[in-house]
Amino acid sequence: MKAVIAAGGRGTRISSVANDIPKPMIDIAGKPVLEREIECLASQGITDLIITVGHLGSAITGYFGDGSRLGVHIEYYNESQPLGSAGALYKIKDRLNGDFLLLNADALFDIDFTRFIAYHREKGGLVTLFTHPNSHPYDSGLVVTDKNGSVVRWLAKEDDRSGYFENRVNAGIHIISPELLKGQPSGEKVDLDRQLLKPLAGSGKMFAYDSPEYVKDMGTPERYYAVCRDFREGRVQARNLKNKQRAIFLDRDGTINKYVGFLTDIDDFELIEGVSGAIRRINDSGYLAIVVTNQPVIARGEVSESELFEIHAKMQTLLGRDGAYLDGIYYCPHHPHKGYEGERVEYKIDCDCRKPKAGMLFKAAEDFNIDLNSSWMVGDGENDVLCGRNGGCRTAIIGKSGLADVEGASLAECIDKILS
Repeated sequence: MKAVIAAGGRGTRISSVANDIPKPMIDIAGKPVLEREIECLASQGITDLIITVGHLGSAITGYFGDGSRLGVHIEYYNESQPLGSAGALYKIKDRLNGDFLLLNADALFDIDFTRFIAYHREKGGLVTLFTHPNSHPYDSGLVVTDKNGSVVRWLAKEDDRSGYFENRVNAGIHIISPELLKGQPSGEKVDLDRQLLKPLAGSGKMFAYDSPEYVKDMGTPERYYAVCRDFREGRVQARNLKNKQRAIFLDRDGTINKYVGFLTDIDDFELIEGVSGAIRRINDSGYLAIVVTNQPVIARGEVSESELFEIHAKMQTLLGRDGAYLDGIYYCPHHPHKGYEGERVEYKIDCDCRKPKAGMLFKAAEDFNIDLNSSWMVGDGENDVLCGRNGGCRTAIIGKSGLADVEGASLAECIDKILS
């Protein structure tokens, strides 16, 4: 698959770090960030590249040349005048004879492109977006998907954000069919997000590929220094899903939100004090933060799956406002006991995912290549501890039981003990 790398931006927000070189040439541990990107692509057999350049572009072409030094073949397109984030695609579309990767030249990433490409081919859409949660969803573009991963809504930064949304951020890495480029919008400048991608929302032709792998832009000096630190500490490479991951699995009710019995009303969902800080610590630690929760209210007919989605969107929104995020949410909708008014019979089964069984842990391990023996399960009840044990994890409990490896008075205290 060919890759198109957009390297024409000016990087005005990060000019205090380097204002005499293009943003893709900013140093990450001795190499330009664009070189780090090319190395990741080349290591996975993606060696046919087109780089679009503009501002100070000669610094890029002079450094990389034809790419042979890095084991790749590079062609260039020079934007003599700014064409927006997608205008150059129309200038080079005769060179794009199949689905291609499109990515920005100013982000540091290390991802398993094999998984990403396989997902795109499975879905068969015009576009697949690489999406992930981040610590600042309030100033990022968000996408909303259906259960099949199809993007049904696109929220740009300037759009109304009233209500609650999943922390699913477009990371700026895409797989695109050349069919998207049939019929150019008016004007030379074309905005990729607003003019090409956003109109696809709800069409069934654009999908989101969720991954916890490392992708971070360097739009501000603060984010640049954070990326440099992550690279030095090995966090960038470690998050590639080719590598085994570690997770801290979290129960929901009584662990993340205040326990109110069977939670059926979104207005009753409140974060426990200190939870956001605890989850931020998980985010910073290198562990994945994954919720696994029994939700028998689905089987009981008290909450629909769409209503549960909204509750979980509220959870992610509240955490996101505090700079914390979840890498995954798994729920069991089943309940084995029958005979209740309004119950949903199809969910009244003895399943493999209801805690204390470990089915949700096994599914997460499959999705994210998790080493369960190096992971933890944290909750407020005996079933959480037994679930962790059944999955091969170490365990922590909020409260006292004598069953868990770690005990604490709160999630924050448990996480402090785990990470110490």
